[in-house]
Amino acid sequence: MPERNLNFDEHVDRRNTDCLKYDFAKRKGLPEDVLPLWVADMDFKTSSYIEDALVERAKQAIFGYSEVQTPYFNAVSNWMKTHHNWEVKERWLVKTPGVVFALAMAVKAFTKQGDHVIIQSPVYYPFSEVITNNERNVVSSDLYFGDDNRYHMDYEDFEKKIIENDVKLFLLCNPHNPVGRVWTKEELEKVGDICLKHNVLVVSDEIHADFVFKGKHQVFAAIKKEYEDITMTCTAPSKTFNLAGLALSNIFIPNRKLKHRFKAELSAAGTNLLGVMGLVACQTAYEKGEEWYCAMKSYVKANIEFTKQYVQEKLPGVKMIDHEGTYLVWLDFRDTGLNVDELEDLIIHKAKLWLDSGKIFGKSGEGFQRINVACPRSTVKEALDRIRVALMEIS
Repeated sequence: MPERNLNFDEHVDRRNTDCLKYDFAKRKGLPEDVLPLWVADMDFKTSSYIEDALVERAKQAIFGYSEVQTPYFNAVSNWMKTHHNWEVKERWLVKTPGVVFALAMAVKAFTKQGDHVIIQSPVYYPFSEVITNNERNVVSSDLYFGDDNRYHMDYEDFEKKIIENDVKLFLLCNPHNPVGRVWTKEELEKVGDICLKHNVLVVSDEIHADFVFKGKHQVFAAIKKEYEDITMTCTAPSKTFNLAGLALSNIFIPNRKLKHRFKAELSAAGTNLLGVMGLVACQTAYEKGEEWYCAMKSYVKANIEFTKQYVQEKLPGVKMIDHEGTYLVWLDFRDTGLNVDELEDLIIHKAKLWLDSGKIFGKSGEGFQRINVACPRSTVKEALDRIRVALMEIS
């Protein structure tokens, strides 16, 4: 049976489906008629193979406790080997209801209250939340913006912050959300060697690994055997196949002691078995989703290129940061002359858009906006048109 869900220009009405993206603007204090391009899920139907597998499983009409067997691991491991040249072992695998949950459990497992955890701002805002909400301290070695229109790591500052704060844990975003960097092997080696030198454990969030448009994704733990021994790698089919609502992630922890500590935190949190539909969707995605994935990725790449051209030609004072990975584009509004509050007003009330404000990613994100372009191109164009008109009205 051929793949059916390859029309990415199709508009799927997600309103009135209890959709976080579309149905909660008013509750979050925004105008009801904003166009949402904030949260990182796609407005595309997932692979029809996944759709059919879920329908078939639902027909059983029994949704009891479920667990997976070796075919599930084979599907996951084959994907990792094929797409990222990473050979994983079944004993490394721990399944969790999402990567953010895994990050929080890692903070609890590998640090104690009052410890310091290092991040690289501007970064995905739950990184800070899972640290502070668990009574640990955030240390940021901020990325710096280079002349090449890309962000870079400050290795000297990174090591200095680790030493000064006796850092125990590093939350790595690879590829980086929101700045769109795909870290090279050389860049990762530099921070990895610093972590080894100072006995810092690494939690590598690689949920966006399947969205690389320039360069090649490098699994951090695969660079050196020594990294493998200090690293917990977080993966999931949720971004790749638009399955976030099914709440399933695959976490790989080669070090037995670290895995035991992590699983002890899961047990303490009462997390044992996961929902059957997430398990079915994940296995099907990795076994049968290749055609859909390749077509979707090609469409998203064209959306990114469309956005870049539009910004360059029609949005004076706005700059799109050079984009290497993820489907989340980072837009720089600092040359518009708007302060943080004025920019918020322009985006929300004048352009009537719901984007992710740069300020929530850390102070270094102020003046930026993150926009999700994993949607029909006409939606991307409408959003950019709204920004253009709003900027014209205040000029």
